Order: sequence, then structure tokens, then C-alpha cells
Amino acid sequence: MLSEAAALGGLFLAAFGAATILPFQSEVVFVGMQLGQAAPVSMIVLVASLGNILGAVVNYLLGLWVEHFRHRRWFPASEAQLDRAQRFYARWGVWTLLLSWAPLGDAFTVVAGIMRTHWLVFLVLVSLAKTGRYLVLAWATAAAMG
Repeated sequence: MLSEAAALGGLFLAAFGAATILPFQSEVVFVGMQLGQAAPVSMIVLVASLGNILGAVVNYLLGLWVEHFRHRRWFPASEAQLDRAQRFYARWGVWTLLLSWAPLGDAFTVVAGIMRTHWLVFLVLVSLAKTGRYLVLAWATAAAMG
């Protein structure tokens, strides 16, 4: 039981990190746990989804505060990049959050904070996207296993 809890804790951390600006890959951990039957698939999906969603919430909160640092020399994005991201989000709106599961999709979660997207809309759309990705990954892994 302890090894299952430790594995799920590691998965949570990998999924959380993967949703932030940190370079983590939760899919490898997810598939490894599913192949090794480290825990029930439903638990693996739940823990990975929760970690990934909470990581996106951190991005959202960072977005709320990013405007305070936008003109600092050390800031990682240029004025042009921020303006372009805000224009894109203003054009396509909250529906871009359905792409938050994709590579670079986490940038949308930061921009959602910058644009002051309502937190409940943010949470619902990101939860659908992140959980949907893990459900598809679980299905694909099970199909590959035969």
C-alpha cells in the first residue's frame, strides 16, 4: 500500500510540474504506472488530473500577478510576446483553455490569469481538457496492452 501511495505521490508531482513552467513529462510516469499496474487506472487518472489541474491553477495565479513584473529586465517574455498572447486570447477567448492539455498549452493558463478570466470558467475548461487527455492516454495505453 505504501508503494502505491508513493507511486501516486510521484505521479501527482510529475503531473503538477508538467502543468507549470517546469520541464516535466507526466505521460511517461502515467503510462509506466498503468503498465506496471501500480494502482487502479481510475486512481491513476484521478491523481494525474488533480496534479495537472492544480499546476494550471498555479499558472493562473502567476498570470494574475505577472503584470506587476512585465517591465523588468529579467522578465522571461517580451512586451511583444505578451501583447500577442493577450490579443490571441482576446480573439479566441476562454475556449483556448481546452488546449491547455497540449504542449505549450500551459501558456494559455497564464494568459487566462492575465486576462482575469473568471476562476470557475477557468477551472471547468481546464479540468475538462486535462482529465480528457489522461482518459485518452489511459485508453490508448490499455489498447496497446491488448
